[in-house]
Amino acid sequence: MLHLQTFGDLRLIETNGDPVRYPIKGLLMMAHLYAGASHELSRYELAQFLWNDVEADLARLNLRKLLSRIRETDGGRAEMPFDFTATTVRLNTQVVSSDLDIFRAGGSPLERLNAIAELTQRGFIANIKPATKLIDAWIRAQRDAQALQLRQALLDALPDAQKPGATRTISSAALQILERDPKDEQVRALLHRLSGGSSLNERLPNGDDHARVQVKRSEAGETPADIERISPMPLILPRLVLLPPTSKHADAGLALANALIEDVTIELCALRNISIVAPHTAGQIRRDSEKAAVVARHSIAYLLDTKLSEEGLFAQLVYFPTDEIIWANRFAMTPHILPRQRRLIAQQLTMSVARELAENEEERLRFEANPEAYHAYLVGSSLMSKLTLPHIRRARKAFKQSLSHKADFSPSFTGLARTFTSEWLVTAQGNNELLHLAEQNALRAIERDPASAAGHRELGVTKLYLGDVDASVAALHLAEELSPHFADVIYSHADTLVHASRPGDALAKIKKAISLNPIAPDAYLWCAAGASFFLEQYEEAIAYVEAMKDKAPAHRIAAASCAMIGDRKRALFHRQRAESINPVFDVEKWLAIVPFKEHWQKELYREGLLKAGF
Repeated sequence: MLHLQTFGDLRLIETNGDPVRYPIKGLLMMAHLYAGASHELSRYELAQFLWNDVEADLARLNLRKLLSRIRETDGGRAEMPFDFTATTVRLNTQVVSSDLDIFRAGGSPLERLNAIAELTQRGFIANIKPATKLIDAWIRAQRDAQALQLRQALLDALPDAQKPGATRTISSAALQILERDPKDEQVRALLHRLSGGSSLNERLPNGDDHARVQVKRSEAGETPADIERISPMPLILPRLVLLPPTSKHADAGLALANALIEDVTIELCALRNISIVAPHTAGQIRRDSEKAAVVARHSIAYLLDTKLSEEGLFAQLVYFPTDEIIWANRFAMTPHILPRQRRLIAQQLTMSVARELAENEEERLRFEANPEAYHAYLVGSSLMSKLTLPHIRRARKAFKQSLSHKADFSPSFTGLARTFTSEWLVTAQGNNELLHLAEQNALRAIERDPASAAGHRELGVTKLYLGDVDASVAALHLAEELSPHFADVIYSHADTLVHASRPGDALAKIKKAISLNPIAPDAYLWCAAGASFFLEQYEEAIAYVEAMKDKAPAHRIAAASCAMIGDRKRALFHRQRAESINPVFDVEKWLAIVPFKEHWQKELYREGLLKAGF
């Protein structure tokens, strides 16, 4: 027997588990025939399905070539998976089985629901980009039919809801259905009943499916107040993913924290103005090494990131388009209080997240009203994660493309400003033209959106490199006031305080940024290394550089730190790396353009660089 796997990766597997090297079109043809009622189609129908974007004669020729390749692949088999005639192709289901059989299998309602839910959450033919409109339409139709079967299986399993383990199975399936269709009020109400109700749900107004809710702060500004109904609801709901918590230590606390996040996920499904990503998908995103790309691919606007430590559960709500942390808090998670306070913590976390989502709604709508500009902006932002000249210039091109779609798109002006200051840093040639371009774009961003912290941040960074340290501190102080949980703003403020001859304040602030963004970008660590150097904490400065994934920008500060403690071998290593990146670097020229408010800093840095051999 051969087994056709259609969920997740589309592939054909031998009985012993080895994959069969089948052409992709052959696998699509097999899936198409297996899903059909008769398992047989005419050659004309198959040719049109697989190649409807070319002339009919060429499509038939392509099909003949495909069938010839399949005959060669299956030539050594005792029984063939296909029966070919002059006019038809039939799939031999005595030779081929498929995971699609789960939809036709019997068993108890709960077992059937669990099997279908586990299957559909992997996605039907998830690894192939449809080559034609007909293939795309067929895959979509299959997914729609499978979603209906999952929903029916859920309803069939309801009489068994009191059985052990049933609530978890039914809740998981309900969350999966709501992820696909947030407007399914019957399933939403079912999930609410299974969870025992919630304070958030009890305060929801009566209304039709097009109502949405907004949580407002109380007059005191500290506790959640009434939830009021407003309309109409946007056609496209923002998506929120609650990433399961991580921990350095695998213990019972992590399991309880995971259960807590599941509680919050169910609570937030009460909101009509947000689409919640199902826990299975959230777990996959958490494990993926390219989280940003996956989040963008799934059109996710918000991430609730969580981390468990000895200090409790740290949660932060991130607005993905700007990478802004719009809310963060820590919850006590000691074993003796968690079991009885789990529900209370879940409700507190839910209300905080709901409030912040509502307050960020206007900005989200502005982004999603300009999808082409937004997409190009995301491309540019992802490229800026690596501070190399090719990445910086490709990012600049993407930000300009974004502005070609929407000329007043403020985030792209902030992105452009960042590319110019980053190029000024990387080239280390003192080209003030780059800084003036950065300043112009930062001011354009502020003009179009004065309430956004991002534009003020870029202006502050630019003012620093232009030598106006006081103006830089003022701009970044304003940026931090506008967005007190925005870790990148706090980092930039810390960096400016280093140059303002306040390294102690800078180190305290960069540590706050790292606490808000625990998997800290290299730039944060670079800033911490600089602050430590000017506090004459050279070992700590070296440790921050060693923690960087890409140490290229920090080889100079590392070399100077090593030289100051007499470690000539490591100082030589870092100096050579720095010189290989920028062979024309000159100490005096660089110190002449790097802004330091007080003279002692420049002298200390000069001493370290010269001792390192620059």
